Amino acid sequence: MLYREAGDFKTSYRDDSQTFPIRFDRIRYYAVLAVAFGIIPLIINDYWANAVFVPFLIYAIAAIGLNILTGYCGQVSLGTGGFMAVGAYAVYKLMTAFPEVNILIHVLLAGGITAGVGVLFGLPSLRIKGFYLAVATLAAQFFLVWLFNKVPWFYNYSASGQISAPERTLFGIAITGAGTAPWAKYLFCLVILFALAWLARNLTRGALGRQWMAIRDMDIAAEIIGVNPLRAKLSAFAVSSFFIGIAGALFFAVYLGAAEVGESFGIQKSFLVLFMIIIGGLGSIFGSFAGAAFLVLLPVLLKNVLVGQFGWPTDLAAHMELMIVGALIVIFLIAEPHGINQLWRVAKEKLRLWPFPH
Repeated sequence: MLYREAGDFKTSYRDDSQTFPIRFDRIRYYAVLAVAFGIIPLIINDYWANAVFVPFLIYAIAAIGLNILTGYCGQVSLGTGGFMAVGAYAVYKLMTAFPEVNILIHVLLAGGITAGVGVLFGLPSLRIKGFYLAVATLAAQFFLVWLFNKVPWFYNYSASGQISAPERTLFGIAITGAGTAPWAKYLFCLVILFALAWLARNLTRGALGRQWMAIRDMDIAAEIIGVNPLRAKLSAFAVSSFFIGIAGALFFAVYLGAAEVGESFGIQKSFLVLFMIIIGGLGSIFGSFAGAAFLVLLPVLLKNVLVGQFGWPTDLAAHMELMIVGALIVIFLIAEPHGINQLWRVAKEKLRLWPFPH
């Protein structure tokens, strides 16, 4: 068996606390990166980019952001769709107001604007928690959607009320607009996801991440031992909203190209990202990837099998998708609350111990 720790000797605390302490895990990680950066851009086409890879990358960013807030800090949020809308409209206003500025800077600034909005709506978390905080963030969802619908300045007084992404380039390569190549959209989202995942992993393993987890486990005890709940909760809202705002900016500018806030960033978007972290696993970066991959691939699989192979009507296949997702959420909450991440962890432990039973 290759999956063994024999020969993996640690000579420092830094080696012992690394993300992938087993050599096989590190090799697998670098192999995945090599395929993602070196092979997929050469073979990707429009279908795979628009149906699978680009939405997976964007939803993974949003899932990591929500997991930081809900999984690591324990603050329930149902306003993900609204915060994605903030990122989308922020990047739209920046793209139209400053066309000469780099699109990457626009996306990052949109994340920063969303972080400020997230902190504003995160202020109630200092007084309320649990169900009441979920209702407060749900109110933020409806308020933001209403705001972007009712104030024409946000959509530049367009008669249709929609926003459309103008063509913007990076190093002379089109990133947004109708003429964008599939590999360009994919690589742009992949680079941003890689950087944000690396940032999230380091934040959750550092002092700030330990403060978030202390607040999540028992906020009163955390405050007694010196954790500042104001700083911990608001920083979680800021970092989470930054990630979600970037996801919303990419979802509009790179993936959709045009959006209407009620259809693209409604309450169903908030629940979709929440389902991703529930199925993937709360408090886990890998769980965010797993949940996003599962809920992006499931509709594609059902459409190909039920509609393409069995000839079912499209609306029946869509209803079947909702039933399957709902059943999976119930099953995971009852049987395995930590989601796919825990199943993956248990499988690796069994491989490390095989063929011994203990």
